[in-house]
Amino acid sequence: MISVSGKHWEEIYANKRLVEKIKIDNGFNDIQSKIILSRNYTSEEVYLIKNKIDIKNPFNNTKDFILGCELLEENLNNQNNILIVGDYDVDGCMSTSLLVNFLKTKKNKVNYFIPDRFKDGYGASKNLIIKLIKQFDPGLIIFVDCGSNSHDALKHIKTKKIKSLIIDHHNPNNLYPEADVFINPKKKNEYSNFDYLCSTSLTYFFIDLYIRLKNENVRIEDQLIYVLLATVADVMPMRGINKILSKKILLEFNIDKNFIFKNLLKYLKIKNKLDIYDFGYKIAPLINAAGRLDNANQIVELFTTKSINRILEILQSISKLNDRRKLIENKIINDLKLENNNDENGIKFIYKLNLHEGLIGIIASRIKDYYNKPCLVLTNSNNILKGSARSTADFNIGELIQKSCKLGITLNGGGHNLAAGVSLKKTKLDHFKKYINEIYNNKITQSKNLYTSIISIKSINKEFYKSIDILGPFGNKNPIPIFLIQDVKFIKKNIIKNRYVGCFIKKDRSIIKSISFNHLNSKVSYEILNSNNDFDVLVKIRYNKLNNKRSIGLEIIDIIKKWIKLDKSINLK
Repeated sequence: MISVSGKHWEEIYANKRLVEKIKIDNGFNDIQSKIILSRNYTSEEVYLIKNKIDIKNPFNNTKDFILGCELLEENLNNQNNILIVGDYDVDGCMSTSLLVNFLKTKKNKVNYFIPDRFKDGYGASKNLIIKLIKQFDPGLIIFVDCGSNSHDALKHIKTKKIKSLIIDHHNPNNLYPEADVFINPKKKNEYSNFDYLCSTSLTYFFIDLYIRLKNENVRIEDQLIYVLLATVADVMPMRGINKILSKKILLEFNIDKNFIFKNLLKYLKIKNKLDIYDFGYKIAPLINAAGRLDNANQIVELFTTKSINRILEILQSISKLNDRRKLIENKIINDLKLENNNDENGIKFIYKLNLHEGLIGIIASRIKDYYNKPCLVLTNSNNILKGSARSTADFNIGELIQKSCKLGITLNGGGHNLAAGVSLKKTKLDHFKKYINEIYNNKITQSKNLYTSIISIKSINKEFYKSIDILGPFGNKNPIPIFLIQDVKFIKKNIIKNRYVGCFIKKDRSIIKSISFNHLNSKVSYEILNSNNDFDVLVKIRYNKLNNKRSIGLEIIDIIKKWIKLDKSINLK
């Protein structure tokens, strides 16, 4: 069926016999069993729904990890200075913090450096490494969440007889870097099935393996909260180990035993129990504000210092940076006048001469959410264009940008499925847009949006919500299920904060409070606000938290006019 927004929606079809088997074998209901089957949950993920699973290190016998541990031990025994270079986002800072905290238990001198995005650019360049070698005289340089494409820097390190270790999860562009040990699940190797882990997860398991191999009496489990923060901030798939980790931390983390997080939540005014939303939309932006507007080295200091006063000083500093970030971001968004820029074809390309370079990524994210389609924001940076992209789950923007580099369309770029960066000459902009949009438009015309099942409005209550929520935590590759409710009306309509549409969905005598995050000028918003007809509505079920009060509500994703004919469901075998 075709929605008012032009999307093709179909119900997921799952083999009834297999659904029934899952239902009988595990004691699940029909909808739970259908979700499990359609998402191809592993036996471990099925077991996790009703049980706890300990986090086990999957790299105990992995060659790269073992070689990395041997390299680290060699440099520790030789009393060499160790330098850690990390990326300036949450994942890079958390990876660096884990290593610093662990290596502080040794007698070696340990230094760290997070590049300044304005002075040093992205990643570990050769010029930066030359400067850092002069400053810190390291015997070993460890790159975390970067280094996979720092070929010139690694070649220079080798000429200086300095050892190097890379722990990263970004796609290597062409040849592998000339590091002594290169840990990356994006390589073609025996652990490539763990390519859904962020660099902080890989770093955590690396440290854990070292501790086990050397029989050291060091405990790092209390830092798993940082691994979860990086996992959510980097929008990694909420499957496998990430799902086990998320469930464990959300259930067991004691905020009163972590001084940093306890005070961090005070600044953010988070009073309820932590959930995935808090990590992704409140905590991560606060941590990222340092790297976007100032320097991210203070984030590593925040998570590694023992000084209570310094912790409070840094929290105050980044809180002010975050407030400033919001003001600049909102001004840019308002100046862009998104409501007057609603072209239908292609991804959203936004090019402005003098946008704040540190904020183009989060602006792209805001615009992506506004239009519910991929967005790439570009601005001038010296003599080239620098861009940041955010995408939807059905379009791998990082892989496509990386291909554009290989084709010579862009100068540099790459990233993940949902987020990427790019640099290019201004003369190549039109070519780049054409290349991206041809692929996007071709894919979108063939794509289908899936909902889980048709449900009755009367069935929506706390028990039903809990039966769905138990399949979480939800996130990338395990999204909150979408349901179809038929023959409803929208009543008590209102506009919230001049951005969203609030209403009640009504059928017969049943009503339920709902909200639509579709932008105000969208066809969805128009129909909700202006039509009194019956619709079929596609929704997510939410458990709202407000002033310690909880209530069931619906998020309106899309709507279907009643005269549009239903298509057959697709078949998942």
